[in-house]
Amino acid sequence: QVQLVESGGGLLQAGGSLRLSCVASGRAFGSYTMGWFRQAPGKAREFVGALSASGGRTRYSDSVKGRFTISRDNAKNMVYLQMNSLKPEDTAVYYCAASPFYVYDISPTNYNAWGQGTQVTVSS
Repeated sequence: QVQLVESGGGLLQAGGSLRLSCVASGRAFGSYTMGWFRQAPGKAREFVGALSASGGRTRYSDSVKGRFTISRDNAKNMVYLQMNSLKPEDTAVYYCAASPFYVYDISPTNYNAWGQGTQVTVSS
């Protein structure tokens, strides 16, 4: 199992961009689907996007499609979330997570390793 640590959150204005990073430790990082989720106050954890182990397949939620991009560097055990055209409704704690399942299996229950989260706040 991998251990995950996110970084890169912050406070910014609507329309801005931010890149979140997640570093993994442990074995076989390159065999995991990596996902990003977010949770706003009082709301359930929400799927943002996922990237297959090889990096060849992605899936995004409709709310971020075209604005957010997930990438990974398996040699560095890193996964990234590039967020552009940010909106106030993107404000949340963002989590990276690892799953042994397919990229289209987006339920949080499919993910067995989670980071501690990083706060993103977008002001209007």
